[in-house]
Amino acid sequence: MTFSFFEVFWILFILITLVPMFRQRNINAARLRLIREIEKKRGSRVITLIHRQELISLFGIPLTRYINVEDSEQILRAIRLTPPELQIDLVLHTPGGLVLASEQISRALLKHPAKVTVHVPHFAMSGGTMISLAADEIIMDENAVLGPVDPQLGNYPAASILEAVRQKGKERVRDQTLILADIASKALLQVEAFVFYLIAGKMDVDNAREVTRTLTSGQWTHDFPITSERLQDLGLPVTTGLMREIYRLMELYPQPGQRRPSVQFIPVPYHNREEDQPEK
Repeated sequence: MTFSFFEVFWILFILITLVPMFRQRNINAARLRLIREIEKKRGSRVITLIHRQELISLFGIPLTRYINVEDSEQILRAIRLTPPELQIDLVLHTPGGLVLASEQISRALLKHPAKVTVHVPHFAMSGGTMISLAADEIIMDENAVLGPVDPQLGNYPAASILEAVRQKGKERVRDQTLILADIASKALLQVEAFVFYLIAGKMDVDNAREVTRTLTSGQWTHDFPITSERLQDLGLPVTTGLMREIYRLMELYPQPGQRRPSVQFIPVPYHNREEDQPEK
């Protein structure tokens, strides 16, 4: 039995189309099995908010992911489906995203009657930090970080816009800059009020005000990494020591494949064995 060139072409085309679909289906099934395993171990509902670039579509084009309204809709639905007495474990890995979506998720988590725990394996910046502040406990990898939650207007921090107007004076800046400064001032007040609302019940009022100012005032750049030690010093409910299953779950959210990997290692744990010692 022989095939023409076009028949071979279409067979290959179909295979190229179907193989990624089956691979993604297997990954999704593995994720759900592991999520269920964590739920049984923790006695909770597990929700994941993980933003990593993944190869999607026919041509494997990676897309940048961030917190958006679709995320908030899905998480709010998951919380509604969770009984009031059942605790929630949120696995969080995100560079941030829309303030509206982050605030919706934070409010819903804060209102959940049972314990809410956020697990941060690598980082949860900006809106991800805001969501973390709504939790009763934040469990981080010892090298994981959160970030400041100062509002950004386009490419500029709100605090920097106000500082620029302060230094130059209102009479020496354009009307457009004054409008931006007015919006920046409102954004800072809004975010400050919301962060205080999230943490006021977790510490005394004076400490809550100080933590709020630290996180929202713009004293750091927006990508400044806030470590678990610094967060503990601020009085936030942060501990370290993630479950191994969380790391296994992250491995099921692969970054897009590259022709030449930038990081390589033998993916097995090493022990202090004689054969692992350097030769003398």
